Amino acid sequence: MKTFNVIGCGRVGQTLAALLHLHTQVQVQDLYSRSFSSAEQAAKFVGEGQPVAELAQMRAADVWLLSVPDAQVAAAAQALAEAQGAKLAGSIVCHNSGFLSAAVLQPLQALGCHVASAHPVLNFASPQTGVRQFAGTPCGLEGDAPALAWLHTALTAIGGRCFEIASADKPLYHAAAVFSSNFTVVLQGIAQDAWRSAGVPPELMRPLTEALLTSTVDNVLAMGPAQALTGPAARGDTAVVQAQGDVVKHWSPTAGELYKTLSELAAQLKRQGHTRG
Repeated sequence: MKTFNVIGCGRVGQTLAALLHLHTQVQVQDLYSRSFSSAEQAAKFVGEGQPVAELAQMRAADVWLLSVPDAQVAAAAQALAEAQGAKLAGSIVCHNSGFLSAAVLQPLQALGCHVASAHPVLNFASPQTGVRQFAGTPCGLEGDAPALAWLHTALTAIGGRCFEIASADKPLYHAAAVFSSNFTVVLQGIAQDAWRSAGVPPELMRPLTEALLTSTVDNVLAMGPAQALTGPAARGDTAVVQAQGDVVKHWSPTAGELYKTLSELAAQLKRQGHTRG
């Protein structure tokens, strides 16, 4: 069992540390976060690990996880390299960004580390939901062969479904995840605001959302996006699309532009579906 240190004790870091500990893939050793209280909370949630206040206080480890926001990965890698130096040689270091490649860890690679990125494609709403929902989660991997070999084994053991992604393709790959998950949430927010403005009773907001969202997801999974698509744009009812778009634009100019763009993409998707069929 490899020793395991975590830098960044947010939702993803806590989830992965807890699962790796639960499935006896690692011995969670030291936990560091910008807020010491976050490291303390992580230790309680994981059930193992020692919170530390400084990077230099962290013990040598077989595997290091940099589970920090994308904008902080490069700085965290540089800070770790400066704090630990030659003690890192031979260690595996990985980050969780779906956008950045392992190349951002170059300061650590220069010290003899094996580096990789591991991106679980899951909505980590909380560590608790992450642990419950992780089984079956696709995990996009990219980086050095030794690091990839360990990640394949460890993430598969905790329920992940690993696949490799080329470094150059990571930005588009991650954008697809944003479209699939984050933008779905944004669209639900817009829909609920519109229903509220249209006078839908508050007690019906959840049933409306649940009925449409559940049936839509079921249909997309069963038939694919083109066949599951419904609505005026899919039917080619341009008059309704135009009139409805004007109403939405009057209600919210930003949502109106989005409605127009998505309607055009919906019509395009439907045409592509007919062509393939």
